[in-house]
Amino acid sequence: MRAGTGFDIHRLGKGRTLVLGGVTIPSGTGEIAHSDGDVLIHAIIDAILGAYAAGDIGALFPDTSEETEGMDSSIMLERVISMLSARLLSIDSTVILERPKLREHIPAIRENIAKLTKLPLDRVSVKAKTAEGLGPIGEGLAIQAEAIVIAED
Repeated sequence: MRAGTGFDIHRLGKGRTLVLGGVTIPSGTGEIAHSDGDVLIHAIIDAILGAYAAGDIGALFPDTSEETEGMDSSIMLERVISMLSARLLSIDSTVILERPKLREHIPAIRENIAKLTKLPLDRVSVKAKTAEGLGPIGEGLAIQAEAIVIAED
């Protein structure tokens, strides 16, 4: 068995698209990033890479590369899984965002992550929390995601 953790945080900006788990979420703000900025998929990728002791997302998809500019993070996830021949068992994740509220979007996010990782839906957990008005996340200036992945050799 292998386990890995992942983390990502991005600033939010007006006029940007908010993407979580490959799902576009209606919002007045979105991630400011070199790629599409999907903090949830980025955290999952880092967790997978960690489980296999294979570095981090920045080494594989640098924010200085023209190839990764505006890249769909779902493509990054599929590449990492394929590259490592990763055999995932489960994913648990948390998104920390003040607004919009994510409760109604979580089923679609879970379904998409399950599809991308080829996991049964009951092996993909996505939770949403707020920062209770504290710090840059609480002020609506940033979004954060954390993930843990369990995999097998």
